[in-house]
Amino acid sequence: MTEWSIGKVQEILPHRYPFLLIDRVVSVTDGQKKDSRVGRKLKAIKCVTVNEEYFNGHFPKKPIMPGVLQIEAMAQAGGLACYLGEQDKNFELLIAGIQKAKFRNQVIPGDVLNFEVEVVKERKMRAETTLVVIDCKAFVNGVVVSECEIMASIHLNK
Repeated sequence: MTEWSIGKVQEILPHRYPFLLIDRVVSVTDGQKKDSRVGRKLKAIKCVTVNEEYFNGHFPKKPIMPGVLQIEAMAQAGGLACYLGEQDKNFELLIAGIQKAKFRNQVIPGDVLNFEVEVVKERKMRAETTLVVIDCKAFVNGVVVSECEIMASIHLNK
């Protein structure tokens, strides 16, 4: 298991404020095969603060983190789970589809979102492109607040 600071997250993901939605990676666990993404698990956190830009309009008197941003945060966590290290230099992950999205509870300022993601499928399309399916869940205080399955394409720009 490995923990990554925000610095390491920023080395891997191209997102920056206000769209970087992962604050820290708590753990990364490899799958059964070192060279495969399948079975890789990652736990990450996002501290939700009232200073987030989207709270200005969503909603001013009752701020709620938009579901679409929860999905984006889960996709970012999923992208981090797919990263295999030096062999993935110039790594780019793009969302190709979202399935089974469910929103179970509101996320409000002061909440700490805990993400748990697992890469469940991987399929090479070309030498530089791989499709993955990532199972994603977001929790607040141990209770699932949102979940989805993300299909993404990974591009290795050499």
